Formats: sequence, structure tokens, C-alpha cells
Amino acid sequence: MIPYMFPTWQTELANALTDPRELLTLLDLDDRLFPALKDVTTEFPFRVTRSYAARMRKGDPDDPLLRQVLPTELESLETPGFGGDPVGDLPSSMRPGVLYKYAGRVLLIATGACAIHCRYCFRRDFPYTDQQLTRSREDSALEAITQDSSIHEVILSGGDPLALGNERLAGLIRAIAAIPHVQRLRLHSRLPVVLPERIDSPLLDLLGHSRLRIIMVIHANHGNELDASVGTALALLARQGVTTLNQAVLLRGINDDATALIELSEKLFACGVLPYYLHLLDRARGTAHFEVPKTRALELMEALRRQLPGYLLPRLVREQPGAPYKLPVT
Repeated sequence: MIPYMFPTWQTELANALTDPRELLTLLDLDDRLFPALKDVTTEFPFRVTRSYAARMRKGDPDDPLLRQVLPTELESLETPGFGGDPVGDLPSSMRPGVLYKYAGRVLLIATGACAIHCRYCFRRDFPYTDQQLTRSREDSALEAITQDSSIHEVILSGGDPLALGNERLAGLIRAIAAIPHVQRLRLHSRLPVVLPERIDSPLLDLLGHSRLRIIMVIHANHGNELDASVGTALALLARQGVTTLNQAVLLRGINDDATALIELSEKLFACGVLPYYLHLLDRARGTAHFEVPKTRALELMEALRRQLPGYLLPRLVREQPGAPYKLPVT
């Protein structure tokens, strides 16, 4: 048994900040600088862990971590081309909680819960009540996977699958591992970054003793997100044989800068994580102010190619509804 490294993650999650004004007070920022805070959190509530907030620079309204979570009046703008299902999740739903988009893989919406509400979230309008994998829907989802021998990989997404308790997660992983043709389990999670306390001993034992090959795809957009506690959590995953990759989203005013992206790749590798994808923004309603033009994205990738070895270069992609894979941006 690996010894506990962090306080109880459930306690940390329960103590998350849910009022943006409280965060601004902690950062010594005047909330009068940020109008319409209440108006834009009615439909998509504010939420951020104290661990993540502690990495923000005090007195800096343009801090790249703050900008990812702080609501603004720009979310209320209606922009053509930005809608409620930007990546075509709903047409891909085989049955509630099960998305089938790509050959050989199936995605389970394990939960609608997250530890942090990123304002650019592409599932901010997702109908979790109808679509998440509740216990009552689990048998149906597993039956669908069992009946399709072409499925070799199951992806747990959400929400965030690591928001599930260890007992619930263990039951789900055991059930997936009992399907002979499934070889890999991929977990897409932001919690190792925003709540590193989540990487506790029971979770590590669970991931380290499955017959499935485990891949953890984390989500960090900026090097400042990767502090010592995150590095420790990622090192513990590596010791359990978990392959760890990173997906980032290219965001205006946050990481649309070659220096920031280079630093992110370097810090990820120092934590044992390989850069995987750099996504163009998924065009969810209320997120247009985060979009970086394609021409700028290509300029940034050229700068990265000139300064980074190939293994530290993420693939620039866009998710297109109905496409058979993530589309390279060229």
C-alpha cells in the first residue's frame, strides 16, 4: 500500500470556492473591476478549488489561471457559430451515458461533476441529467460494449470521472476489465492538476492493479498550473505504470503565446507527462472571447517547432462534429 501523500480530497473538494467575489478577495482584487459576475453564473455556476486558486498571482486581474475560471459579461454574448453542442456529442449517443464517435473506442459520461468550472468548457450546456452514466444506466452501457468486439478502449469522461468516489470508480473499472476485448482504459481528468489531493492511495492501488492498460489524459493549459503538489501527484501515477498525457486548449489571453506554450511543454515533461493535443477552441455558447484565430495558432506551432524537440510538440487539432477523428489543423 502506497502511503497517503495529501489531505483527504473529499474535504478539499467540499471546501471549493463557489462565489467569485470570495476568490477576488483572496487575490486582493476589487470586484468592481469585474461587472456582471452574478448575471453570468446563473446557468453555469462558478467553482474553483482553493489549491488551484493558491497558484494565482495576487493583484493581477490578467493572471492566466484566474482568466480560465472567472466569469465575465462576455459569456452573455450570442455569437453565430457558437452553440450548445459544439462537438456533436448528442448525435453520437448510442444510449444514455455512452458516446460512440471513433472506431475502436467508446466514451462513457461517468458523471456531470467537476472540481472546477472552466469558463471555456465545451460541455457547459450538456444535458447531464439525461446523459450521464448513473448506476441504473450502467448495465445497459456495459452490455453495449460487451456486444461490440471492435471496442478495444473505453474512455471515462464527464464532467470529471475522478470526481467519483474510489468505491464507485473501482466497481466501474472492474466491470469494464471483465469485458475480454477491452484492452485499454483512458481517463480524461483535470483533477490531478486542480485537486492533486485526489491522487490518493486507494486510487493508485486501483489503477496499478487493473489488467487494463491505464492512460490518464490530464488537462493543463499553462505552466503556472503545474506546482510541486501537482508534480508529486503525477509522479505517483507514473510509479503505478499509468501513461500520462496532456490535452490543452488554445485560449486567447491565457496561452496564445509561444513562450507560455514552450514553458508548458517543458514543465509537463519534467512531471513525466507528454504533450498530446493542443485544441482549437470548441465553439460552445458563451466562449467566443477565448477563441484564437487559426492563422495565429499556426504561427504559434511554427514557433514551437523551431524551439522544441518533436516529442514535446503537441498536435494542433480541432474536433469537428461527425468527423472520424480529431482533425489536424494545417
